[in-house]
Parts: sequence; structure tokens; C-alpha cells
Amino acid sequence: MSQTLVNFRIDEETKKEMEKVCDELGMTMTTALNIFIKKMIREKRIPFEVSIDPFYSENNIKYLEKIVNDIDSGKAKLEEHDLIEEE
Repeated sequence: MSQTLVNFRIDEETKKEMEKVCDELGMTMTTALNIFIKKMIREKRIPFEVSIDPFYSENNIKYLEKIVNDIDSGKAKLEEHDLIEEE
């Protein structure tokens, strides 16, 4: 089967991390991408779940903004707990 060259852009740090993982798995980034592409073709879908982090949902952002407003206005009562260690 003949081969073709595909070019795409990726940030440098992500590329370095991907190359490191691929090396640890004993493969090249080209091999890893070919595995991904063939699996996507075979399954006719992205072979993993793609979702938005719920932390950044509109409802959560509104909730967090309300907490900040409560803190700024003095409505919130802040208490120390075991998760915060004093130095």
C-alpha cells in the first residue's frame, strides 16, 4: 500500500510528552497515530469519550462566582479545616 505524508500542528510541549509516552510503549508517534486512525476508521467514531470538563460548565461557573461574591461581601463564613496546613 502506498503511503502519503500528513502534516498538522501541535504545540511543542505536547509533542515532547507524546514522544516520551510512545517511547515508553516501544513505538513511534507515527505508529501511535496510525493505530488511532485505523481504530477510528474501523469503529467509525472517536475511540474514546470526548467531553467538556464539568468544572467549566455554565452552572458551576455561576456557583463559583456566587461564592466569590459572598466572600467579597462578607456573607461567607470561612473556617479552617484539616486540608489546610499552617506553616
